[in-house]
Amino acid sequence: MSSINNEENNISLLATHYKSVIDLLGEDASREGLLDTPERVAKAMTFLTKGYNENPEEILKKALFKEDYSQMVIVKDIDFYSLCEHHMLPFWGKAHVAYIPNGYITGLSKIPRVVEVFARRLQVQERLTTQIKDCIQKTLNPMGVMVVIEAQHMCMQMRGVQKQNSTTTTSDFTGVFNTAKTREEFINLIR
Repeated sequence: MSSINNEENNISLLATHYKSVIDLLGEDASREGLLDTPERVAKAMTFLTKGYNENPEEILKKALFKEDYSQMVIVKDIDFYSLCEHHMLPFWGKAHVAYIPNGYITGLSKIPRVVEVFARRLQVQERLTTQIKDCIQKTLNPMGVMVVIEAQHMCMQMRGVQKQNSTTTTSDFTGVFNTAKTREEFINLIR
């Protein structure tokens, strides 16, 4: 079965389940305003979780270049949107990624694409941070990688504690970023 047919089949199955969810919530899924909602939600969820079908390591390898540059490379303020795996509500924010090359660099656009692949899965912010770091470290084998993510979570803002202005920050690092001086340089450069 082709990937297009498989995706269409998945959307159809998801739509059937979303119709049941709407009915279970006490709504009438056959009401005019909701007739196409199950399919729209199925398509939206397929898009929002498309990262399961993408390989972030391959993205980096497609633009891998031998280069003697050995200073910090930073891509900051990378916007991302993800879904919390606990409530399937959105969380979003900015990722800041740095690496210090060790003979190889990658195309600058590939770093945000790696962030996007991991963000487009059911996630927790802590894992998202580590997955980005691990992927870059494994694929580029740099002298070090550091990732900082700042995000707002709808599961904290619209339900639960209902703290609308809270931001969660996570970080993870390898190699030369284990030294405080290198981490401080990165933090100062992303401010």
